[in-house]
Amino acid sequence: MSMQIFNEQATEEKAENARLSSFVGALALGDLVKSTLGPKGMNKILQSASTGEINVTNDGATILKSIQLDNAAAKILVNISKVQDDEVGDGTTTVTVLASELLREAEKLIAMKIHPQTIVEGYRIASAAALKALEGAAVDHSSNPTQFRQDLFNIARTTLSSKVLSQDKNYFANLAVDAVLRLKGSVDLEHIQIIKKVGGKLTDSYLDEGFILDKTIAVNSPKRLENAKILIANTSMDTDKIKIFGARMKVDGTGKLAELERAEREKMRAKVDKIAAHGVNVFVNRQLIYNYPESLLAERGIMVIEHADFEGVERLSLVTGGEIASTFDNPEKVKLGRCEVIEEVMIGEDKLIKFSGVAAGEACTVVLRGSTSQMVDEAERSLHDALSVLSQTVRETRTVLGGGCAEMLMSCAVEEAARGVKGKIALAAEAFGKALRAIPTVLSDNAGLDSADLVARLRAAHFEGKSDAGLDLNNGTVGSMRELGVTESYKLKRQVVLSASEAAEMIIRVDDILRAAPRRREAV
Repeated sequence: MSMQIFNEQATEEKAENARLSSFVGALALGDLVKSTLGPKGMNKILQSASTGEINVTNDGATILKSIQLDNAAAKILVNISKVQDDEVGDGTTTVTVLASELLREAEKLIAMKIHPQTIVEGYRIASAAALKALEGAAVDHSSNPTQFRQDLFNIARTTLSSKVLSQDKNYFANLAVDAVLRLKGSVDLEHIQIIKKVGGKLTDSYLDEGFILDKTIAVNSPKRLENAKILIANTSMDTDKIKIFGARMKVDGTGKLAELERAEREKMRAKVDKIAAHGVNVFVNRQLIYNYPESLLAERGIMVIEHADFEGVERLSLVTGGEIASTFDNPEKVKLGRCEVIEEVMIGEDKLIKFSGVAAGEACTVVLRGSTSQMVDEAERSLHDALSVLSQTVRETRTVLGGGCAEMLMSCAVEEAARGVKGKIALAAEAFGKALRAIPTVLSDNAGLDSADLVARLRAAHFEGKSDAGLDLNNGTVGSMRELGVTESYKLKRQVVLSASEAAEMIIRVDDILRAAPRRREAV
């Protein structure tokens, strides 16, 4: 006798149904982003239903974040893609495709009546063998600055070759390497600001030392200033606002009104005197500055910059070494920002403020140009991926070869390890190797090449001992990745294998899906 213990609107899927539901969702997601992988990958258009706004991208994390999903297993793949984006910055599509291929292989094994726990055990043995082979193939040139810079340049080129910037990848790879090397080993990308300006072409983009604020200098202020002492503030500088919501004032004559205005002006004058007492010649405020305090500051020879939004103020305080102040009673406790020159510059048709010679010498600004806003947005995403990978590589300096080389190397190592495993676990370990080979297969499929022939030749090359063999997709052959300079970060590849195998294991072990009943809306 079956007994209903759940709410009547709650649903439950058990055993095979639950597993099938999980696999179908994850495989569908893998197939969705598969076509964006590699240098010949295609773009997706994402259109918002509410605003009609469109995004054109081939960045896995951006695509997966933008789609609304109902399938629980598919959401796990979206999460590993987000983690990959946060952890390394690139490889978001690769990790999703690898996880879905592991599940595809697991589905075949389950159809052969192999228990999910046996599959998980085999995957763990295979994952350990793959990571050991990857570590063995990694090289470290951090002791040779010239060679290490070349490695960074090659990593940036490889990352950008699958993005919208692939046509000018050498130009942007140099730009990204220069920006990251300025950080002197830090992984804080806050020091690198990216400003997007529509107009011109992609190669009109450039790297500028210092910090550029997308605001204009106030009317009566000097347009250029040297040896700047900067007070960065977040305070109200508007005289005619009473700050209590719903407050009203009644006066019994125009004289009283004039007195109130005079009192307000005196109060503002006292505030300006306190600001001037800090001995500054530049005042940057997050909020609006009205005409009266602006003219008082200009009379004292202080350059005024108003309405610098919160992100701008935060980053400005970071790069100039100052602190954001809200009160001005104790000048000795306020830390001022410093820079050598502040001037107004033109980018396209817009005026911006450039801070040169800032206290944080590693600070720089990348100005991106492009024909449309979608192009500039995608260029920013591409450059951010390259900067993230490079900043991680500066810390974890080992590199491996790309172009399907690292995956095939791991696949061969897994097959070797599977030979020493007894029982059904060996089948699961071999399936892991097969899933790794899916990455070079997808790369060649996306390039319109014969993947079966190419991947078989690549596998043969690795078994012959050519450990640097990979796919040369421009010529449709198997080539030496070391000679072609197709290099990837070791940390990126390691994270891909770890995340994909852990996510696949989690989904394989599912045998029940419980969906809670929707919460009822109370009648009003």
